[in-house]
Formats: sequence, structure tokens, C-alpha cells
Amino acid sequence: MTLRHFKIFVAVCDRLNMTAAAKSLFISQSAVSQAIAELEKYYGVRLFERLTKRLYLTSAGENLLGYARHMVRMNEEIENSMKTLAGSGSVRVGASVTVGASVLPSLILRYRQANPAVEVEVFEDNTSQIEKRILRDTTDIGLVEGETASQDLIILPFLTDELVLVCGREHRFAALRSVSPGELEREPFIIREEGSGTRKTFEDGMKAKGLSFHATWVCNNADTIKAAVAEGLGVTVISRRAVESEMNRGLLCIREIDGIRFFRQFRMIVHKNKYLTAAMRKFMDLCLNRDTLLESPDETGVKKRPV
Repeated sequence: MTLRHFKIFVAVCDRLNMTAAAKSLFISQSAVSQAIAELEKYYGVRLFERLTKRLYLTSAGENLLGYARHMVRMNEEIENSMKTLAGSGSVRVGASVTVGASVLPSLILRYRQANPAVEVEVFEDNTSQIEKRILRDTTDIGLVEGETASQDLIILPFLTDELVLVCGREHRFAALRSVSPGELEREPFIIREEGSGTRKTFEDGMKAKGLSFHATWVCNNADTIKAAVAEGLGVTVISRRAVESEMNRGLLCIREIDGIRFFRQFRMIVHKNKYLTAAMRKFMDLCLNRDTLLESPDETGVKKRPV
């Protein structure tokens, strides 16, 4: 099988339509059909089910797709790697929302200052979506706040983070030094969406204490959450890093919860079969270098460098 076969296969998988795949590759539909037929004959499996004029990827096709994407991407990386030797190249970084807002900008700035010829592409979404992009090889390196499930990922913790209870300055919690856990069950929460690492950390912490909560507003944007909380529409639990500016300006208040603290690890993820160029390795080294990262609180509340 040739690289051409794999490129055609990936294009068909991305569109589940041979005509659309042919147009994207600027070749004929018959050439696409022939390449898929040759792949199926060579491996002795059906890669697609053809039902009611639609294509559906089979389990064998799903298995081949992961390899095919890496074959195509590795071919691109050969060119990028050669360019990297001359000081150029590219790095595609995926970040979950909290990491993207509070940690990534300073990392990207430092990286670009040290590697001005390298093109950096950033994509931001929740942890589950970043994981999918890593597995599909549409992102090289992921920086996430939540847990991942795939066994095909290498996971490297790089920073400790704490979630804190946040309310508006006119909220009743603002007059308290700390809040009892039972009070949380009485308040409307404005929280992140399913698939968010922030939400899962909060849910797991509440469940561990036998507590429930009522979500009245769910969204995937931290700025929206902070604005709604500042207007007194509810409370939230969010990364301490994400609200430092609003707290310093008196727009939001952080309050301790008696007997409960929410800690989690920010993680770097890469595919276990990923070919890492020099440019990618430099970015990973920057993230893992404790001298470049923001200080983070340990479980006693004392700020320290990440381990």
C-alpha cells in the first residue's frame, strides 16, 4: 500500500462521501473508489458499509484510520523536521479552556521569543475534544485540566491547580469568611459543560462528600461564567488562576468551603505513536520546566513550584 492510498482513505473517512473526497483531492471519483477497493482487497476486510447511499466506517476501518492518519502526518512531519533543522517548523497545540486562559499565553510568548521561526497553531476546547484531536492527529500536543481515557496517550502532569468557590461581591457568601458544605446545595451554580475537566473535578469532590448541587447555567466559556457570577446570578467553582484579575478588582470574591478543597493536575498529552519533531520537543520541555511556569498552591495553601 502506498501513501496515496492512505491519503485517499483519510479523505473519505473525514467526509464519508467519495464524491466529496475526490473533489478535495482534485482526483476523479473512480480513482477514489479504486483506491478504497484496493485497500479492502489487500487487507481482506471491509472498511466501509454502504447503506442507503451512505458510507459508514466499520470497526476495521476505525482501526486502520488511526494508522493512516499517522502515516499521512508522519510524511508531513518529515518535511517539517527538515525545516526545523534550519530553525523553522510548526507545532499544533490544543488546550482546554482553563489552561488556555491562564497558562498558555505566557508559554506561547516565551516559546515564540525563543523560536521565532516556528509557526504555532493553537486550538482551545474542553478536555474531551482535545483528546479526540490528539487521537485524530489534528493536534500535536495537548494541555488539559481533565482526565483522559484513551490508552494511546502519553500523559505528563505539569502543573497543580486549585478550584475555588467564587461569588459576586453582593452575594450573601461575600459577607462570610467561609461557607459550610450544606450551603452549597442551596445555591444555583453556573458551571462548565460535560466533558470539562473543571466540572469533573467539582462533581467528584462534591460526590466524595455526599453533596449535590443544582446547575442553573451551563456553558463552555469561563468569561461568561465569571460575568454571570459577578451579576449575582449564581455561584461557581473555578480555577483560582482564572479569577485573580476579577478578585483584585473587587468584582468577585473567593470563599473557602469548610472541610473541602478541590485540587487537580494540569496534564500534557501526546499520542504514544507520535513522531515528535525538535520544535515539538522544545515546546514540551518549556512546559515541563518548572522555572517557566506560574507558581501554584499546594494542599496547605502555600504557593510552590510544580513538581
